[in-house]
Amino acid sequence: MQAVIQTGGKQYNVSKGERLLVEKIPGEPGTEISFDQVLLVHGDATSGVATKIGLPYVAGAKVTGKIVAQKKGEKVVSYKYKRRKGYHKKQGHRQLLTEVQIDEIRG
Repeated sequence: MQAVIQTGGKQYNVSKGERLLVEKIPGEPGTEISFDQVLLVHGDATSGVATKIGLPYVAGAKVTGKIVAQKKGEKVVSYKYKRRKGYHKKQGHRQLLTEVQIDEIRG
């Protein structure tokens, strides 16, 4: 069974047991978390659930998981330069991320 969820302004295709990195969600490692913004639920032959498409969200669908770790992403460097003007500007950024393990998909 698979689902498409929305969190942090992005959409993720998830399945049970999968680990994914999303934008920071407040909470300690080990905390249960649920995603209510489910855009699509796709069942398979063994689950007996038909494919449901939300308008915009699937009613009654929920994806639950557990926070595994709070991390920082790789450093992204932005460098601006204008030739012959002596203008240089360097700025760095590291995005705060949360690693989530998907435990259950309810459609």
